[in-house]
Amino acid sequence: MYWQEERQDDNRTVPDDIVDIVYSITCRCLPVDHAYALSLAVHEHLPWFGSEEHAAMHTIHVAESGNGWQRPDEPDALLLPSRRTKLALRVPGHRIADAEMLVGRTLAISDEYSINVNKALVRPLSDITTLFARYIVADGADSETQFVEKMVAQLRAMNVQPRKLLCGIEKQIHTPDGDIKTRSLMLADLDFDESIQLQQKGLGEHRRMGCGIFIPHKDIHQINENLG
Repeated sequence: MYWQEERQDDNRTVPDDIVDIVYSITCRCLPVDHAYALSLAVHEHLPWFGSEEHAAMHTIHVAESGNGWQRPDEPDALLLPSRRTKLALRVPGHRIADAEMLVGRTLAISDEYSINVNKALVRPLSDITTLFARYIVADGADSETQFVEKMVAQLRAMNVQPRKLLCGIEKQIHTPDGDIKTRSLMLADLDFDESIQLQQKGLGEHRRMGCGIFIPHKDIHQINENLG
């Protein structure tokens, strides 16, 4: 695989009309498949979240450890968040104060699991032009080739010209209305404006359950880990 370093443009300013609100949390453990329950919990405390066009929720991700621990794939398996684990929402700038109202609340994931939300920080979007999304809705794409073709079409419809694209294995998000089929997706060698647009608007459906949300990706050595 050929991979060039990201192109940086120091003269470009990242807009602040969409930002991430990053919360420190206290959580003993959490099911791997928590996207639906966490989205409901956020909606309960932030009623505006479901109708805000550019609002999105990052699922909680626990990094691989250097001690041999790997993130499990089984939906009922448990994640063990550390003190460094964060919850993040992507919201328009005019909703920053509203999103900060989540501080001090307890998010009920089930009768057994919950998340205590602590202090919040505002984090701007990134100027990095290699982006990664852990979950992109892949319904209607039965193969990797079909998924890639679907993504290329959606990106071009947004006036984004994909130059380097890499997708991961299929995973499911469980909901009462049925499973949502997803794949991870990495895009590289984007233009600055394309990167910002994708971070602001996302790609595909179910962004309030963690799908279609792009984050910066800096390290080529993590590609295989993230796409798995």
